[in-house]
Amino acid sequence: MIIIDYKDTRPIYEQVAGKFKALILKGALQADEQMPSVRSLAMELSINPNTIQKAYAQLEREGFIYTVKGRGNFIAGTEKLLEEKRKSCLDEILKRIKEVMEYGVTGEEILTLIQQAVCTGAE
Repeated sequence: MIIIDYKDTRPIYEQVAGKFKALILKGALQADEQMPSVRSLAMELSINPNTIQKAYAQLEREGFIYTVKGRGNFIAGTEKLLEEKRKSCLDEILKRIKEVMEYGVTGEEILTLIQQAVCTGAE
């Protein structure tokens, strides 16, 4: 499920949090599903439990998981998170389109690229 890349410049806790975010947003982890315990995940990944705890704290701050005292961590509802991520991505695309148009890329070229991306993504 989670693989740590020791060549990655990001701290390990950010890698762990990022992998869980991706799994949650893709729907691989469902709302109210229990997360692995800090201790078991730390043993599985052979890393310090404090690192997992830091990743879980970040996920909780960002609304991806919630904690039930004495029971563990659970996946939060993802509809709002997914909508925010979609909006953020679309805003980024719009920003990049405006940027490339400043460098002379035409609307027609952009539409062609979008069509290619949609066709490639549909396969």
